[in-house]
Formats: sequence, structure tokens, C-alpha cells
Amino acid sequence: MNPLLLPLSAGFRLGVALRHAGYKHGWFKTRRLARPVVSIGNLTVGGTGKTPLVACVANILLRQGWKPSILTRGYGRSSKAEMIVLAPGAGRRANAQEIGDEPALLARVLPEVPLVMCADRFRGGQAAEERFQVDAHILDDGFQHLALARDVDLLALDATQTISDRHLLPAGRQREPLSALRRAQIVVLTRTDSADPKPLQKLVLKVHPAAQVFRSRTKLLGWTDAVSGEAISAEEIHAQKVAAFCAIGNPRAFFADLRRWGFNLAAEDAFADHHVYTGEEIQRLVENACKHGAAALLTTQKDAVKFSRDWTPQLPILACEIEARILAAEDFERTLLTYLEKAR
Repeated sequence: MNPLLLPLSAGFRLGVALRHAGYKHGWFKTRRLARPVVSIGNLTVGGTGKTPLVACVANILLRQGWKPSILTRGYGRSSKAEMIVLAPGAGRRANAQEIGDEPALLARVLPEVPLVMCADRFRGGQAAEERFQVDAHILDDGFQHLALARDVDLLALDATQTISDRHLLPAGRQREPLSALRRAQIVVLTRTDSADPKPLQKLVLKVHPAAQVFRSRTKLLGWTDAVSGEAISAEEIHAQKVAAFCAIGNPRAFFADLRRWGFNLAAEDAFADHHVYTGEEIQRLVENACKHGAAALLTTQKDAVKFSRDWTPQLPILACEIEARILAAEDFERTLLTYLEKAR
């Protein structure tokens, strides 16, 4: 947090309050889709483990016989198209630069789910309903998108990060004050394997006693070659030095996970969230890793979807495949489905 920017944060808080008042009193329009909507978002600017939660919720719905869509803005996409629709299909591969890294990742790990990228999520949802006959929508990064009505708000909070009314933008990374917690029916505390979640859970329940609070952990599933996408084993490099890099909202959490999984990190490089790598940057990362005696470079799935298939790095670059594991999973699933069934 930058204390010098606190006066600007006061202005930001006022702007947030006026915007919410506008929706509450009908000055701004909220529209409702024909099918139920579950919003998954956060209070901060990225880095809470939201994308694995989107995949987790989508898989729950698929397993229970629902046909969900994912509605997203497609942050950072280069395409100027007003709307991009990705039909479901096995083996589909999306261009991360064209649609954004997070939608490209979701398109790969959820091939059965249609994705619609559009700033107007209502129009995107209408398109999903008309083209794919979906019966539910997952609104990605939707906690602040009040223009679309939702039937359940799921808020992701990172147990390794502090939230406070002093941390509002631009002094901190928080999009809204703590009072916004009251809009969420379900709160998921992420990365609870890396930090004690009790203080954060206590704070959430103090602000919002009716919240249904769950905890999740990051589960390592395996590794793929970041360039080819082929599944590989990382057992042989566990005893050797490795280097790691990423361009995500909370790089420290990624590096901490690698250590927790038993890797010996000789070098770490963090880029701005959603950074698009060049071949020259990858070459410099490889050279730095070699200088530190690393046998391989490790990165995230979100980073790997941006890699060019033409690259031939001199060191193996491995992308970790992860998923969010909800503790008390049956209770979480029952709570989520209760809201959606009631809306349906």
C-alpha cells in the first residue's frame, strides 16, 4: 500500500459508492438473463485464484447435468470484435493474444463449455442461450459487473493477502471497501494451504455474518511442456535446481507453491499480470536460468497459453496443471446448487 495515495483512494471510494447508489435507485439499468447466473469475482485487482474457481464451479455444474456457459470480458484481448463466441468442442485451442490469456486457459481446460467474450455480458448471455441452449451462466470476474443480475455471488479472497478499507485503489489493490462483502452469498478463502485462513474468515463473518464461508487449496495435478502442451513428468528435476517465472496477479503465491511442492528455486522472475512474452524475453529467461544452474524453467498454465509453438527454448519449460480443491466439497456443492435450483 502507498500511503501517499490515500487521498486519491477517498475519491475512488466516493466513486464506487455513487455507482452502487446508481444501480440501487435505478439510475443505471440491471438486466436479467433467462437462465440463472453465478458470478465469481473478487475484491482486489487479480491474484486471488479466481480462474481455478471458475473451472471448479463449471465442472460441478457439468457433473450435475447442467449446461453452463462462461461469460467474460476477455481482459487484455487484442481482438476489437464486439463479441467473440467459442463453441464447445474437444481439443479446441484459442489464441490467447486474440481473446485474452484467462479465456484461452478456460477454453482449454473446459472444452465442453461455450465461452462468450463481450463487454456487455447480458448480450453475451443471450447469445449463449440462443446458440447453445445453456441452462446456467458463470459470470467470470463479475462481482463489480452490476449491469447483469445474478442469482448467487461467489467471492474469492486470498488467505495470503490482507484486505482493509485502507487498501482501496490507487493506494492499494482493492476495488471496493469491506462493506461490499455483504453482497456475496458464498465466500471462498483461497490458498489456505499457504496461510492461516482464520483471521480472514473472522473478518469476513464480522462484516457479513450470514456469509457461507468455504476454504480451498491449490492442488498440483501434473505438468505439461509449455510450448507443445504435451503431458510430461517432472520427477527428474525435483532434485535439481529450477528457475520460475510468471505474469499473474500474485506471483509470490506461485513461487511459494513451487517450494511447497518440493522444488529448489534458483531464480524467480515476475512480470506484470497478463504480460505477453516475446521470444527475446524467453531467451533471456533461459540464459538467466542457465547462469543459476537450473535444469528447467517452471511457469503457470495461464502463462503457457501465450507461448508461440514456434519457440525452441534451450531448456525445458514446464507449465503446472492445477485445480482448486474446496474443503467441505459436498457442502459447497449443495449450497451452490441450492441457489441455482431455486432460480431455475
